[in-house]
Amino acid sequence: MNTPRKQVAEVMLKYDFAKRILETQLQILIKEFEFKHGYNPVEHIKSRIKSESSIIAKLKRKNYECTMENMQNHIHDIIGIRLVCSFLSDVYDIVEVIKSSKQITIKEEKDYINSPKESGYISYHLIVLIPIYLHDTTEYVEAEIQIRTIAMDFWASLDHKMRYKFLGESPKEVKEELYQCSLDIKALDKRMNELNQFINKYDCNNEDVGSNKL
Repeated sequence: MNTPRKQVAEVMLKYDFAKRILETQLQILIKEFEFKHGYNPVEHIKSRIKSESSIIAKLKRKNYECTMENMQNHIHDIIGIRLVCSFLSDVYDIVEVIKSSKQITIKEEKDYINSPKESGYISYHLIVLIPIYLHDTTEYVEAEIQIRTIAMDFWASLDHKMRYKFLGESPKEVKEELYQCSLDIKALDKRMNELNQFINKYDCNNEDVGSNKL
């Protein structure tokens, strides 16, 4: 990075502050949802801050000079948080919960579930702004939140590993098979979501029957 080390460290510290704030806020929102609805829709949460080497590599891929200004203006996922949900409906529930937060400002959203990427990648992305309070100033730091199901996360993880096995472009047959697997994943998520809705309805009916016996 063509910037003094102290300045780089200062900016990265702000990203660390924003990540901690966002993690805490998401945990609060999820706990509140669980209290209201009686279940936690999130299986697990992963978070990370991109390393300096990863930031530099991404800037070079985007044909930008490695400067702090370009890093802050063109790399939107230095903070990355992934929420992995059980069911498809949970994904959209969590999206709405995040949107309702007064502590998180939505800058951009991309629904790759309804409109998958050409590769077959499916997920829901939110680019958000997180306020951090420093002395007498407030700064807003960008972060990317990915919300997906377990099945989507499984596909994305294997897709990432497979792509690293090829130095250049992946073979056509590999791309086609991965895309077909993505379609299968999407169909499976839909079926599991419908099954979950049926089970929830069945449980309610059973509770009604049981109450009549008392």
